Amino acid sequence: MSQRWSRKKSRLPLAGLLFVLALAVTFMVLYNERSIQQIHLHHNTNREQDLREASTFTSFVHPNLPPRNNLEVLDRFSRCNSTNEYSGKKIGWGDHMSGQGSDFVAAAKEEICDVFSGKWVFDNSSSSYPLHKESECPYMSDQLACQKHGRPDLDYQHWRWQPHPPCNLKRWNVTEMWEMLRGKRLMFVGDSLNRGQWISMVCLLQSVIPRDKQSMSPNAHLTIFRAEDYNATVEFLWAPLLVESNSDDPVNHRLDERIIRPDSVLKHASKWQHADILIFNTYLWWRQGPVKIQWSSEEKGSCEEVNGAEGMEMAMNAWAHWVSNNVDPNTKRVFFVTMSPTHQWSREWNPGSEGNCYGEKKPIEEETYWGSGSDIPTVRMVERVLRGLGPKVSVINITQLSEYRKDGHPSVYRKFWEPLNDDRLKNPASYSDCIHWCVPGVPDVWNQLLFHFL
Repeated sequence: MSQRWSRKKSRLPLAGLLFVLALAVTFMVLYNERSIQQIHLHHNTNREQDLREASTFTSFVHPNLPPRNNLEVLDRFSRCNSTNEYSGKKIGWGDHMSGQGSDFVAAAKEEICDVFSGKWVFDNSSSSYPLHKESECPYMSDQLACQKHGRPDLDYQHWRWQPHPPCNLKRWNVTEMWEMLRGKRLMFVGDSLNRGQWISMVCLLQSVIPRDKQSMSPNAHLTIFRAEDYNATVEFLWAPLLVESNSDDPVNHRLDERIIRPDSVLKHASKWQHADILIFNTYLWWRQGPVKIQWSSEEKGSCEEVNGAEGMEMAMNAWAHWVSNNVDPNTKRVFFVTMSPTHQWSREWNPGSEGNCYGEKKPIEEETYWGSGSDIPTVRMVERVLRGLGPKVSVINITQLSEYRKDGHPSVYRKFWEPLNDDRLKNPASYSDCIHWCVPGVPDVWNQLLFHFL
């Protein structure tokens, strides 16, 4: 009897323990499920609050405010009296601050033809390419006149951009272009690459205008080609960083210290705001190292320092704020030209070589080619900014099609503004310009794309 009781007694604590464990596990599962539900419920019902709380970690600056009376205008004589650690402030504008997108992506998907995807086709028929002759354009730049400066091969002038079937690029028609420009101001705004596209456009257009009915203003911050019979102008505004900077002199801008006002485009916008068609670019100058920033609200000479990518994002957002608030797409057309690639390292398209664009005579045929001259994170940043602007901006995506044209740069066949020493002259590749483009050449196709979308 005592043994039976003893055996029963030994089983009761075990059963009780199992029962308690089962209850505990059940409770934990139910508790965790409820906690997860509460987390999701909190996330869904308080998302806006969460975003507001998250934004407290970043200070947003409202750009393009009217300047203070005592605010120094940045020029090539401006200096930083002190440089502080970057405060982390960002440029906030419109829906950009709340992370809302637009219909930009959806609209792009509806586009049946992608004229930016294709290949270069050699076309040496006299009636087609080049679209104009270098020697017949009185406004040609010595920086881009490769034939004049001794380039022996002229095949670079005869490559035609052919989008993949069933797409076709609209054939250039100079008379039709002038009719679209009648009574209007067409303005290119940006750096020397955008100036090259402007020179290409002027050379494409000037041939049908009588000499006594056309004029060109002297080279300045804003340079203007006028066609009297069409009451039209084709202009170029030097603004390499879009925002105000100490590099806004079109001639004297080689400075040791690059300073920008990241929250204001108003200095340049005062000149571009009345144009009917605007073509913007910026990229290359942001790849030259860190930049100093002077906020409009800070004391004179007080700077912070950021890397080029951060500076470009600030400038793009300040520019986007202006576009968002000042552009009616029914009355003003705005285009943004994507980054123009460089070809500094031949090993990227010819493994094992140690040259650059010097001596290159044919385009790259590999359609997936992407060199280091085009920065992917920058591409993504620009996409985000432009997406927020929706139909206010049209994109001229020159990057991939220009990546193929390692043969299209001036290389050594251009005027250099500084005398070349003997060591360089003995090694031509050492001073090759693999950044800008020969004209006639690649920039003519950029303008043909502009004509296509106009």
